[in-house]
Amino acid sequence: QKVSVEVLEHLEHLALVDFRDLEGVERLQKAIQFADQLQEVSTDGVEPMDSVLEDRCLYLREDDVTEGNCTKELLENAREKVEEYFVAPPGNIPLPKLEERETFLQGS
Repeated sequence: QKVSVEVLEHLEHLALVDFRDLEGVERLQKAIQFADQLQEVSTDGVEPMDSVLEDRCLYLREDDVTEGNCTKELLENAREKVEEYFVAPPGNIPLPKLEERETFLQGS
């Protein structure tokens, strides 16, 4: 199944993943083919679930804090930060212009 330029652009913005190269587009097409198999599964008469563990009683554990006050050490791992917050995703990818993608997709 071919991926349209519009779908590709939409997915890039949602996932912040660059599908500019042929390998990226091929992987996306294979993932779509794999997911399309779910359309063949009959779900007639199956009630929607809130959780796969609906039939079990779930117990909460105590929330015991064992470590803390390590903000400074954690922020040292950040590639980019603003005040006391991580900036994510760091270095958002520049997306190609629509015309460039149309040219590339014609070759896939």
